[in-house]
Amino acid sequence: MAEHRSRKEGLSPLAYTEVPEGQEYEPYVSPAESPSEFTIKAVGAGIVFGVLFGAANAYLGLRVGLTISTSIPVAVLTVALFRAMQVMGVRSSLLEANLSQTVGSASSSVASGVIFTLPALFLWGFSPGLLQMTLLALCGGLLGVLFMIPLRRFLIAGEHGRLPYPEGTACAEVLVVSESGGARARNVFLGLGMGALVKFVYGTLHVLPDDVKLKLPFIKKGEVASEMSAALLGVGFILGPKTAAIMVGGGLLSWVVIIPVIATYGESLTAPLYPETVKLIADMTPSEIWTRYVRYIGAGAVATGGLITLIKSLPTMIESFRIGSRQIKERLAGVGIAAIKRTQDDLPLKTVGIGALIIASVLALAPQAFGIESFGLRAVMAVLVVVFAFFFVTVSSRIVGLVGVTSNPTSGMTIATLLGTAALFLAMGWTDDLGKAAALTVGTVVAIAASIAGDTSQDLKTGFLLGATPRRQQTGELIGVLTCAVFIVGTLVLIGDTWGFGNEEIPAPQATLMKLVIDGVLESELPWELVGIGAAIALVVEFVFRINSLAFSVGVYLPVATMVPVFFGGLLRMFTEKTASSKEEGEQRREQGVLFGSGLVGGEGLFGVLIAGYAAWTASAPKGIGYEWAGPFAPALAATAFAGLIAYFWWLTRRKS
Repeated sequence: MAEHRSRKEGLSPLAYTEVPEGQEYEPYVSPAESPSEFTIKAVGAGIVFGVLFGAANAYLGLRVGLTISTSIPVAVLTVALFRAMQVMGVRSSLLEANLSQTVGSASSSVASGVIFTLPALFLWGFSPGLLQMTLLALCGGLLGVLFMIPLRRFLIAGEHGRLPYPEGTACAEVLVVSESGGARARNVFLGLGMGALVKFVYGTLHVLPDDVKLKLPFIKKGEVASEMSAALLGVGFILGPKTAAIMVGGGLLSWVVIIPVIATYGESLTAPLYPETVKLIADMTPSEIWTRYVRYIGAGAVATGGLITLIKSLPTMIESFRIGSRQIKERLAGVGIAAIKRTQDDLPLKTVGIGALIIASVLALAPQAFGIESFGLRAVMAVLVVVFAFFFVTVSSRIVGLVGVTSNPTSGMTIATLLGTAALFLAMGWTDDLGKAAALTVGTVVAIAASIAGDTSQDLKTGFLLGATPRRQQTGELIGVLTCAVFIVGTLVLIGDTWGFGNEEIPAPQATLMKLVIDGVLESELPWELVGIGAAIALVVEFVFRINSLAFSVGVYLPVATMVPVFFGGLLRMFTEKTASSKEEGEQRREQGVLFGSGLVGGEGLFGVLIAGYAAWTASAPKGIGYEWAGPFAPALAATAFAGLIAYFWWLTRRKS
């Protein structure tokens, strides 16, 4: 991509650290430049990639309860497409490629919110139409993007260096090396190939188990595990050791302390302990105890940590709104417009207000769209949607700044929303099936808003590092939501018509959990004691131990197997930098590691989406070879192979450029 001056040096070293007082971060593309950015070519490519990735991610999420961040895969495909077009004489800019991935990546976040919630309607026996579900997806997606607009100055620019936004930084690196090429690009593409290879071996061929478990002696049902995930290893390196250690600490609390305590307590019980109604605790595996008990604790911790984060952020958020209001006045008066740099130009704050008002009005005044005739119920729904969406957009944006989109506990925030909504409905007597559907409607919109906010903040971080125009990116996100929502919901309907939900083929685990939460509250069966324990953990961690309660709570909520490879990546970065002979060498090692780690994230993500696409096309996931050939040595071989990847990562960071 050749439209700017030569930038062989890549991103500024300040892209990864806090900016010293008196200095200003210099983006890759200067604010004084005005390269092509918001073009039909960029928007069109983003829409096409977004539709494809959104549909594949919807299937993947319904199968395993997880979705994959698609920012980097979309960026890689965009670069490849634009390179091919350049051969035919069609020139493209770096910021066009960034705009394309901004539009395209919106799909994965909309898919997350949709598949985490809407299948519960089918599990209750409702038959929502395509229009109803598409409107919910649009309301959530648009709210999430709109509420991120006033937060950009605070979270992306103001917190630069403190919130790393791993996928956003990784995506910027991928786009930069695609332009600069040369030796710097090698680490990224090595990472892309290695990430895809690891996913192919563990996730497609299945020649080795994709997670390894270790039972702890002398601790009842104590267990630690690690996913064999190259992407999570790369995310850990990008995050660094401090955040990785806090997160794995939360995971270890769940799996080494809480689960054994529950197992010991339930050892002598002769009846199932609520909320479980069938199995005895003594007959449960650690994973089953985590699913039936610890996830409620984690949901309470995440909700409390998010509330603490919001309260601590209020002063700066108010300042962000004050600045935005001043910009509106200056624009209306025609004063000071020239003083706004291109790289600081957001969509006006009035867009946020008008957009949120329209969405709330649609929710309150459109009974046919949602199948709820009671105006009072719809009005309460609209208020709850706006309040919870604003809260969890803020929380989600900070979470992904720490742990990345892939580890964003959207389901935890959705559970917290459903708890609050269902508790209010219980107090007002709305406990029938219509009340359940209304509560899920609130949860759906908020889940999508929180999910898309995480994606938007990562994309805005990429744009901040590259020098993109914020208002054009924000417009691109809105277009991405508008164009992908109907295709994602259509995929959901198609899968439901073909296989149904809540079965072996399409378990829809997250939606099943949401149904359980709503049923539990409205039928007075929710284990509030477990939720309260989670809230207490977050308060103690924040105010007694002075540890970031949100990062710790995410570790409590997610499986420890997810946290362990992140921790390994953080340790690897620490040792890589500590063993350097000089500050300059340490910075060089960190940069090489971030480039390779970015490639690992992109390679696994891209190949994971290809697997999902294959599964959707053939109506069956690839079965692979299987690891029965290795017998009892399979876990050891899997761990050894993953250790080899870590050793290669270590060697690569120490290699001279």
